[in-house]
Amino acid sequence: EVVVFKIKDRDIPIVHRVLKVHEKPDGAVELLTKGDNNRIDDRSLYAPGQMWLKREDILGRAVGTLRYVGMVTIMLNDYPALKYVLVGLMGLFVLTNKEG
Repeated sequence: EVVVFKIKDRDIPIVHRVLKVHEKPDGAVELLTKGDNNRIDDRSLYAPGQMWLKREDILGRAVGTLRYVGMVTIMLNDYPALKYVLVGLMGLFVLTNKEG
């Protein structure tokens, strides 16, 4: 199962595969996730002191895939100048667009 989850104090949701499901005696379910290309589980991504994802952390589950789309957001965060280049290119396309 692939889920979309949001970590407290982080802006961008994360989409990773469920690695383990931990069911408590009271019926509560906790999840441990891991990215397919990561060597270890996502505990280092969770909020400080958080070992499992709870139901309120889960936004939904994935029903399809668009490979490598997440790389765009990573590149835009790693190279801020790329944002300005893309916005400039979009502006150029708007200015040069001919409407009939």
